[in-house]
Amino acid sequence: MAGKLVSSEWVWRDGEFVRWEDATVHLLSLAVQFGSSLFEGIRCYDTPEGPSIFRLDAHIARLFRSCKIYRMVPPHTREAIEEACRDTVRKNGLKNCYVRPMVLRGYGAAGLDPTESPIETAIATWPWGAYLGADALEAGVDVCVSTWNRPAPNTFPSHAKAAGHYNNAQLIKMEALTNGYAEGIVLGTHGRVSEGGGQNLFLIQDGVVVTPELDGTLLQGITRDAILILATDIGLETREKPIPREDLYTADELFFTGTATEVTPIRSVDRIEIGDGKAGPLSREIQKRFMAIVTGEAEDPHGWRTLV
Repeated sequence: MAGKLVSSEWVWRDGEFVRWEDATVHLLSLAVQFGSSLFEGIRCYDTPEGPSIFRLDAHIARLFRSCKIYRMVPPHTREAIEEACRDTVRKNGLKNCYVRPMVLRGYGAAGLDPTESPIETAIATWPWGAYLGADALEAGVDVCVSTWNRPAPNTFPSHAKAAGHYNNAQLIKMEALTNGYAEGIVLGTHGRVSEGGGQNLFLIQDGVVVTPELDGTLLQGITRDAILILATDIGLETREKPIPREDLYTADELFFTGTATEVTPIRSVDRIEIGDGKAGPLSREIQKRFMAIVTGEAEDPHGWRTLV
């Protein structure tokens, strides 16, 4: 399971590389005080053609949408940030790794008016393995329905990937781990399924691939979008719709999706076995197709791989 960071050597910071240990911010920056930071999590895979970043353009496009929502647009173009991501992977000599572009408000403002704090941009990369554990992709994970809910629409903008939003995700994760689960599933304000603590959620019922609709409580995941496309590619019907909690327990299959999580099957929810209590056949088929594309074992029909 993902734990302590494994440091790399270089971090890209507003157009230049600085040493990992020098990539710091002031204690009283707004990023530290109030969580004023937007970010992306992107995977880079070692492929036969070389290191390849998964859906780099889509991730950076979402980063800029997040920045626009929070009025934190950086003084760099999308193309420049994409190139800097490739440069940072290359500079650190990494192959399989995580790429973390960040836009944050630095030191300056004394209160909630952020205009006196500069907008800073940084990109870090580091080695990264299976997020929910080495066996999770094969065997699946045990999860719970969290006692914490996602915020209501128009409280926090769920389509912005902002650091402060993840305080909610940390509460969900810590509660799940304390109670012996790998992760939590969180409900929205109306009691319907939203997503996992830090990933999107899919269920399969009678051969149909279903995921919660974008109702303002969940992130518009890039891997989520990819799975909807891949499921259609292999001839499966897909639906986005409201999902009541009880449908989790009666689903034929369940799985998480996300940059860190990739496609991770769920074998039980609240100690109730899902299907046969192991990774389901359609989940495994989708997972296999996804991993083959991102690792370069299969063709990339949708142009998702960006070579470093």
